[in-house]
Amino acid sequence: MTRTQGIIIGAIAAVAAGLLAVTAVFAADTGSTDKSTVIGPVIKIYKGKKCVRPTEFMRRNHMLLILHQRDETVHEGIRTEKYLLTNCIDCHANPKTNSVLGKDGFCASCHEYAAVSIDCFSCHSPSPEKTGPALKASASSPTRLVHMMQTSAVMTGDAGKEAR
Repeated sequence: MTRTQGIIIGAIAAVAAGLLAVTAVFAADTGSTDKSTVIGPVIKIYKGKKCVRPTEFMRRNHMLLILHQRDETVHEGIRTEKYLLTNCIDCHANPKTNSVLGKDGFCASCHEYAAVSIDCFSCHSPSPEKTGPALKASASSPTRLVHMMQTSAVMTGDAGKEAR
């Protein structure tokens, strides 16, 4: 066997091995959603039919929307409903845990996958708010706001002390 023939046979063997490896990977993918075979965060929507924006936009830009909403609300006193964090939590909280945090929680799974810490919940509740006429009416009352500020982790100095 000549050197050229050896190189050709080696190249063919390498290509065949590569194709075999790729075929094995695709054959192993049975479409199962078992967590051990799925790479990436767990994305589940429990309420609502449609998000306020398309999924791809939200994956890339939700933080900008949250920051913009915060700036308008806190700095300018403008309250709008469209991008409220509580609306996100209402749709994405797991009904079993009543939270967007924890194992397989909507927010926690994505942020854990992306290696990004979540600081929203040092002040905000990760659980949906209880609804009802009395709570809705009192939600924006000055007394409720003062109580929320006095008991928040930031105002009491407990921010960052809880396990993440």
